[in-house]
Amino acid sequence: MAEETVLVIACGALAREIKALKQLNGWSHMRLYCLDAELHNRPELIPDRVQTTIREQRPHYAHIFVAYADCGTGGLLDKVLAEEGVERLPGSHCYAFFAGLEAFDQIADEEPGSFYLTDFLTRHFERLVIKGLHLDQHPELKEAFFCHYTRLVYLSQTQDAELVQAAKDAADYLGLRFQHIHTGYGLLESSFKTIQPLTRPESSRDCAS
Repeated sequence: MAEETVLVIACGALAREIKALKQLNGWSHMRLYCLDAELHNRPELIPDRVQTTIREQRPHYAHIFVAYADCGTGGLLDKVLAEEGVERLPGSHCYAFFAGLEAFDQIADEEPGSFYLTDFLTRHFERLVIKGLHLDQHPELKEAFFCHYTRLVYLSQTQDAELVQAAKDAADYLGLRFQHIHTGYGLLESSFKTIQPLTRPESSRDCAS
Protein backbone atom coordinates (compact mmCIF):
# COMPACT_ATOMS: atom_id res chain seq x y z
CA MET A 1 0.00 0.00 0.00
CA ALA A 2 1.18 3.57 -0.74
CA GLU A 3 0.32 6.84 0.94
CA GLU A 4 -1.82 9.31 -0.98
CA THR A 5 -0.61 12.89 -0.89
CA VAL A 6 -2.85 15.40 0.87
CA LEU A 7 -2.99 18.90 -0.61
CA VAL A 8 -3.23 21.76 1.87
CA ILE A 9 -4.48 24.98 0.31
CA ALA A 10 -3.26 27.62 2.72
CA CYS A 11 -3.27 31.32 3.36
CA GLY A 12 0.22 32.55 2.58
CA ALA A 13 0.31 34.04 6.07
CA LEU A 14 0.50 30.49 7.46
CA ALA A 15 3.13 29.10 5.09
CA ARG A 16 6.12 29.44 7.44
CA GLU A 17 4.24 27.85 10.35
CA ILE A 18 2.87 24.96 8.29
CA LYS A 19 6.28 24.22 6.84
CA ALA A 20 7.76 24.22 10.35
CA LEU A 21 5.07 21.81 11.55
CA LYS A 22 5.59 19.56 8.53
CA GLN A 23 9.29 19.27 9.30
CA LEU A 24 8.78 18.89 13.04
CA ASN A 25 6.20 16.11 12.69
CA GLY A 26 7.54 14.42 9.56
CA TRP A 27 4.33 14.97 7.57
CA SER A 28 5.77 13.86 4.25
CA HIS A 29 2.29 13.08 2.92
CA MET A 30 1.35 16.77 2.77
CA ARG A 31 1.86 19.19 -0.09
CA LEU A 32 1.38 22.91 0.43
CA TYR A 33 -0.24 25.32 -2.04
CA CYS A 34 -0.30 28.91 -0.77
CA LEU A 35 -2.56 31.73 -1.87
CA ASP A 36 -1.44 35.34 -1.63
CA ALA A 37 -1.26 36.57 1.96
CA GLU A 38 -2.47 39.99 0.79
CA LEU A 39 -5.94 38.46 0.51
CA HIS A 40 -6.06 39.33 4.22
CA ASN A 41 -6.91 42.84 3.02
CA ARG A 42 -9.48 41.59 0.47
CA PRO A 43 -11.42 38.78 2.23
CA GLU A 44 -14.26 39.00 -0.28
CA LEU A 45 -11.90 37.47 -2.85
CA ILE A 46 -10.94 34.46 -0.70
CA PRO A 47 -13.93 32.12 -1.42
CA ASP A 48 -13.58 32.35 -5.20
CA ARG A 49 -9.79 31.95 -5.11
CA VAL A 50 -10.06 28.92 -2.84
CA GLN A 51 -12.78 27.30 -4.93
CA THR A 52 -10.86 27.86 -8.17
CA THR A 53 -7.76 26.28 -6.64
CA ILE A 54 -9.72 23.29 -5.33
CA ARG A 55 -11.17 22.62 -8.76
CA GLU A 56 -7.82 23.03 -10.48
CA GLN A 57 -6.03 20.69 -8.10
CA ARG A 58 -8.72 18.08 -7.39
CA PRO A 59 -7.68 15.76 -10.25
CA HIS A 60 -4.22 15.45 -8.72
CA TYR A 61 -5.07 14.77 -5.06
CA ALA A 62 -7.25 12.28 -3.24
CA HIS A 63 -7.68 14.59 -0.23
CA ILE A 64 -7.73 18.40 -0.01
CA PHE A 65 -7.74 20.46 3.18
CA VAL A 66 -8.06 24.25 3.42
CA ALA A 67 -5.84 26.07 5.91
CA TYR A 68 -8.02 29.14 6.30
CA ALA A 69 -10.35 30.22 9.06
CA ASP A 70 -13.42 32.20 7.96
CA CYS A 71 -11.05 35.17 7.68
CA GLY A 72 -13.70 37.83 7.26
CA THR A 73 -15.65 36.13 4.45
CA GLY A 74 -18.89 36.22 6.42
CA GLY A 75 -19.60 32.52 5.95
CA LEU A 76 -19.05 32.57 2.18
CA LEU A 77 -15.93 30.43 2.43
CA ASP A 78 -17.89 27.77 4.35
CA LYS A 79 -20.55 27.82 1.63
CA VAL A 80 -17.90 27.14 -1.02
CA LEU A 81 -16.28 24.38 1.03
CA ALA A 82 -19.66 22.72 1.61
CA GLU A 83 -20.19 22.65 -2.15
CA GLU A 84 -16.75 21.14 -2.69
CA GLY A 85 -16.83 18.73 0.27
CA VAL A 86 -13.63 20.14 1.76
CA GLU A 87 -12.81 20.88 5.42
CA ARG A 88 -11.02 23.92 6.82
CA LEU A 89 -9.36 25.02 10.03
CA PRO A 90 -11.66 25.92 12.93
CA GLY A 91 -12.53 29.43 13.99
CA SER A 92 -13.23 32.85 12.56
CA HIS A 93 -9.63 34.09 12.32
CA CYS A 94 -6.13 32.67 12.40
CA TYR A 95 -5.73 34.51 15.71
CA ALA A 96 -8.41 32.23 17.17
CA PHE A 97 -6.85 28.93 16.24
CA PHE A 98 -3.39 30.05 17.35
CA ALA A 99 -4.71 31.16 20.73
CA GLY A 100 -7.38 28.44 21.03
CA LEU A 101 -11.03 29.23 20.36
CA GLU A 102 -12.13 29.71 23.97
CA ALA A 103 -8.96 31.55 24.97
CA PHE A 104 -9.28 33.91 22.02
CA ASP A 105 -12.91 34.67 22.85
CA GLN A 106 -11.79 35.56 26.37
CA ILE A 107 -8.99 37.80 25.08
CA ALA A 108 -11.38 39.54 22.68
CA ASP A 109 -14.09 39.98 25.30
CA GLU A 110 -11.63 41.53 27.75
CA GLU A 111 -10.97 44.38 25.34
CA PRO A 112 -12.97 44.47 22.10
CA GLY A 113 -10.78 47.25 20.68
CA SER A 114 -7.82 44.95 20.07
CA PHE A 115 -5.66 44.74 16.97
CA TYR A 116 -3.88 41.40 16.55
CA LEU A 117 -0.53 40.40 15.13
CA THR A 118 0.92 36.93 14.59
CA ASP A 119 4.56 36.15 13.77
CA PHE A 120 3.80 36.50 10.06
CA LEU A 121 1.91 39.76 10.39
CA THR A 122 4.66 41.15 12.60
CA ARG A 123 7.33 40.26 10.04
CA HIS A 124 5.30 41.85 7.26
CA PHE A 125 3.67 44.71 9.15
CA GLU A 126 5.11 47.36 6.86
CA ARG A 127 4.01 45.60 3.65
CA LEU A 128 0.58 44.42 4.76
CA VAL A 129 -0.49 47.18 7.13
CA ILE A 130 1.47 50.36 6.46
CA LYS A 131 1.73 50.00 2.69
CA GLY A 132 -1.32 47.75 2.34
CA LEU A 133 -3.52 50.45 3.89
CA HIS A 134 -1.53 53.25 2.18
CA LEU A 135 -0.56 54.75 5.53
CA ASP A 136 2.87 55.59 4.11
CA GLN A 137 1.28 57.82 1.48
CA HIS A 138 -1.63 59.08 3.57
CA PRO A 139 -0.65 59.10 7.27
CA GLU A 140 -3.89 60.86 8.14
CA LEU A 141 -5.67 57.55 7.43
CA LYS A 142 -4.03 55.98 10.50
CA GLU A 143 -6.39 57.83 12.81
CA ALA A 144 -9.38 56.91 10.66
CA PHE A 145 -8.50 53.20 10.58
CA PHE A 146 -7.35 52.75 14.17
CA CYS A 147 -9.27 55.30 16.22
CA HIS A 148 -11.43 52.57 17.79
CA TYR A 149 -8.50 50.35 18.79
CA THR A 150 -6.93 50.58 22.25
CA ARG A 151 -4.31 47.80 22.32
CA LEU A 152 -2.19 45.66 20.04
CA VAL A 153 -2.03 41.99 21.02
CA TYR A 154 0.92 40.03 19.65
CA LEU A 155 0.08 36.32 19.58
CA SER A 156 3.50 34.76 19.01
CA GLN A 157 4.14 31.32 17.57
CA THR A 158 7.87 31.34 18.29
CA GLN A 159 10.08 32.77 21.04
CA ASP A 160 11.92 35.52 19.17
CA ALA A 161 13.07 38.68 20.92
CA GLU A 162 13.45 40.56 17.64
CA LEU A 163 9.84 39.82 16.68
CA VAL A 164 8.64 40.95 20.12
CA GLN A 165 10.47 44.22 19.63
CA ALA A 166 9.04 44.58 16.10
CA ALA A 167 5.53 44.04 17.48
CA LYS A 168 6.18 46.67 20.16
CA ASP A 169 7.34 49.06 17.45
CA ALA A 170 4.13 48.36 15.53
CA ALA A 171 2.09 49.16 18.63
CA ASP A 172 4.01 52.42 19.09
CA TYR A 173 3.46 53.32 15.44
CA LEU A 174 -0.30 52.81 15.84
CA GLY A 175 -0.41 54.50 19.25
CA LEU A 176 -1.76 51.38 20.96
CA ARG A 177 -0.97 49.70 24.27
CA PHE A 178 1.11 46.54 23.76
CA GLN A 179 0.41 43.04 25.05
CA HIS A 180 2.33 39.88 24.21
CA ILE A 181 0.80 36.41 24.55
CA HIS A 182 2.82 33.38 23.48
CA THR A 183 0.48 30.81 21.91
CA GLY A 184 2.76 28.45 20.00
CA TYR A 185 0.99 26.78 17.07
CA GLY A 186 -2.20 26.06 19.01
CA LEU A 187 -5.02 24.46 17.03
CA LEU A 188 -3.01 24.75 13.83
CA GLU A 189 -0.88 21.81 14.95
CA SER A 190 -3.68 19.74 16.48
CA SER A 191 -5.91 20.24 13.43
CA PHE A 192 -3.19 19.08 11.08
CA LYS A 193 -2.54 16.00 13.18
CA THR A 194 -6.05 14.80 12.31
CA ILE A 195 -5.29 14.86 8.57
CA GLN A 196 -4.22 11.32 7.84
CA PRO A 197 -2.97 10.11 4.45
CA LEU A 198 -5.15 7.67 2.57
CA THR A 199 -3.70 4.40 1.29
CA ARG A 200 -4.43 2.39 -1.79
CA PRO A 201 -2.67 -0.31 -3.83
CA GLU A 202 0.36 0.79 -5.79
CA SER A 203 -1.13 -0.53 -9.05
CA SER A 204 -4.13 1.80 -8.86
CA ARG A 205 -1.99 4.92 -8.77
CA ASP A 206 -1.28 4.69 -12.50
CA CYS A 207 -5.02 4.87 -13.26
CA ALA A 208 -5.69 8.05 -11.36
CA SER A 209 -6.82 11.05 -13.35
